[in-house]
Amino acid sequence: MTARTIIKLEGIEKTYGAPANELRVLQDVNLRVDEAEYVAIVGPSGAGKSTLLNILGCLDQPTSGSYHLMGEDVARFGDHKLSGVRKLRLGFIFQSFRLIPHLTVLENVEMPLFYARQPRKLRRQRCLELIDRVGLGHRTTHLPSQLSGGENQRAAIARSLANDPAVILADEPTGNLDSATTRDIMALLESLNDSGRTIMIVTHDNEIAQAVPRRVTLYDGRVKHDTRGEVAA
Repeated sequence: MTARTIIKLEGIEKTYGAPANELRVLQDVNLRVDEAEYVAIVGPSGAGKSTLLNILGCLDQPTSGSYHLMGEDVARFGDHKLSGVRKLRLGFIFQSFRLIPHLTVLENVEMPLFYARQPRKLRRQRCLELIDRVGLGHRTTHLPSQLSGGENQRAAIARSLANDPAVILADEPTGNLDSATTRDIMALLESLNDSGRTIMIVTHDNEIAQAVPRRVTLYDGRVKHDTRGEVAA
């Protein structure tokens, strides 16, 4: 059975500034990601990794090219429709966690479903299950300031799952964590992928990248190498 294509980028270009002083950040990026793949986007500083992740997350739009997410060319969508895509199809994990400091773990995890206008009882039940899944069942009423860095990231991962997204996008998800906690978070992401989640992470850490089944290397805004189809050593 052929895997379903979740993401398809064709000829993606991203430029900033006027034509006379144009900064080209992405150049002719072509990429396909199938359901349940786990992909790391790697490359040196300035390669275009964050810009590409912003486009994948519908936080920015390409200057040209097409971006099909679950069969729809979201590169053509306006701001209102893009907001809907982010709410319903994408989950985000950030290096800085981005939890709301005055809300508890449970309230933070509930936020995507609150904005999606899910009934309180249903969203609470789902989010309690997710919090328990990431190992924070004993921390539901704690504030982010009362948690360790690893616990904050676990809460952020639970939040990214709240809307049952087609794709989880993670920007340096272990960048603020020590080595032991990094291993725990990577093991959690791997278990999510094993359960069928499509995950894409941006990382500058080669050790982290090597633990991910597929690696896409950007250099000067282009895909320099993609391990898709290669046989693992």
